[in-house]
Amino acid sequence: MSWSKLHLAALVVGVLALAVAPAFLKTYGLYLLTLWLVYIVAAMGLNLTVGYAGLKSLAHAGFMGIGAYTVAIAMKAGISFWVATPLAVVICFLFGLLIGFPALRVQLHYLGFATLGFNVLLVLFFRNEEWLTGGTFGIQNIKRPELFGWSLNGNAAYFYLVLAVTVIAAAALAFLLRSPWGRAFAALRDNPIRAESTGVNITAYTLMSFAIGAAYAGIAGALFAPLVNFIDPSPFGVGTSLLFLLMVVVGGSGRFYGPVLGSAIALLLPEYLRFAKDWYLAIFGLSVVLMMIYLPGGLLSLKSTLQLAKSKRDAKLKEAAQ
Repeated sequence: MSWSKLHLAALVVGVLALAVAPAFLKTYGLYLLTLWLVYIVAAMGLNLTVGYAGLKSLAHAGFMGIGAYTVAIAMKAGISFWVATPLAVVICFLFGLLIGFPALRVQLHYLGFATLGFNVLLVLFFRNEEWLTGGTFGIQNIKRPELFGWSLNGNAAYFYLVLAVTVIAAAALAFLLRSPWGRAFAALRDNPIRAESTGVNITAYTLMSFAIGAAYAGIAGALFAPLVNFIDPSPFGVGTSLLFLLMVVVGGSGRFYGPVLGSAIALLLPEYLRFAKDWYLAIFGLSVVLMMIYLPGGLLSLKSTLQLAKSKRDAKLKEAAQ
């Protein structure tokens, strides 16, 4: 069996395993699994911006907040979830274009600070514009949608909706990365000057990397609001943006499955470390630090890191033998 067929078979098995998981999980476990899928969608967008295009962004939680508040406000106004969600994605896409403009003039940590400021500005807006967002009291009783008259109010039913959206979002991103756009993003990351000399429109692809990444965060926000039934500014602060960046880096920046593994580590590992009580965050933080020291390319770089170490060791032994 070829590698591509093995790859497809592994994907099918993984999706089927997720499909049967609700039968073996209690309410909180199912909630965490659904939240993990939401975070995967958000992290996929950030991975496109940071991992594939090589740009720094600390505003991803803010984009997710835009998506969540757009859906919550629209549904409170009587607009269907199925109309509000595309609206949220379009708004996030446009804001992504807006925040992409600083990337045309500043790079590296300067761009990170610019996007961080944008995230802070969004949180202040969510907190202070009570007439629209409810301020610190937030928006409550966000109902889950219906699909062809079938209520998705149940935890399992909503999980399957989020799973379907995650699979579709992943397939769309895979198609994008295999297209000439994906190669242009990689060229932009590796060497912008050389990419421009080969005809890549740096301005367009820089803006589009932010816009598409923000649109994915908007999808995640649209799914997040009905999941938790209540939103306030706190989940969309800079801390959550740093958490998304951690997911991308820990899983493997610029690797397609990096967000899947990174989201699981960042979300689920602290839950399993709670037996350590007051020490669980310290253990989690130390684990991340050690991993970044020995696996700076993320967990998915383990195989290539071991191969590189083996080749260096073999080269030293060969040199010593001579």
